[in-house]
Amino acid sequence: MSALSRFSRRAALIVFSAAALSACGSLIGPSEVPPQIYVLRPQFGPVANAPATSWQIGIPQPITSDVLDSKRISLIRGQTMDYYANAAWTDQTGDLLQDLLVEAFEKSGKVKAVGPTSGGVRADLLVVTEVRDFTAHYASENGAPNVVVDIVAKLITSNHHDVVATHDARAEVAAGANSLPAVVQAFNQATGQAIAEIVSWSLSNATPQASDALPPTTAAPARRHRRH
Repeated sequence: MSALSRFSRRAALIVFSAAALSACGSLIGPSEVPPQIYVLRPQFGPVANAPATSWQIGIPQPITSDVLDSKRISLIRGQTMDYYANAAWTDQTGDLLQDLLVEAFEKSGKVKAVGPTSGGVRADLLVVTEVRDFTAHYASENGAPNVVVDIVAKLITSNHHDVVATHDARAEVAAGANSLPAVVQAFNQATGQAIAEIVSWSLSNATPQASDALPPTTAAPARRHRRH
């Protein structure tokens, strides 16, 4: 076989291989559209309607069900739960809410120290939370939803794990339109309201009588608990 023939055959094989790869590109490429990432960032500031506390506060990982502890943005129509297509939060719901709780306490200007228990905070009191709802609720197919954020908080002593008080912080905000930007804005408003309520309530109940009279101990890192 001449050199020219070998070159022509090799060129034909290269063209055929390129065509085959092009034809099956949909099989080896991305199977889903990359999600649009949305930020949950409510604004917090100083708390005027609650007393300051000298106790150090630990924030464990919130207790969250599997369907809610997701990066996906959840919705409910009737009895059916689903997620918005091609949309996601920056992190898992439980992680986002834990970070926001720490931030809200820090910005309250009323605590000696606060942090996640996994960070080794020497906590006197723990604010243990359970996420009951974190969903956009649709009453009709095409109408704007109401975003519901429902977080139950317990104030617990770190030494003896006694429950000092329990509070259900529930906020509901109507989205301005049936669109993801409007829904995300409603999530930010409802989340901000619920967390601000938990901070104010916690400070009002974190009195010297609420905690142990023993020196603070380092809280053990909290493990994520899920309801099944």
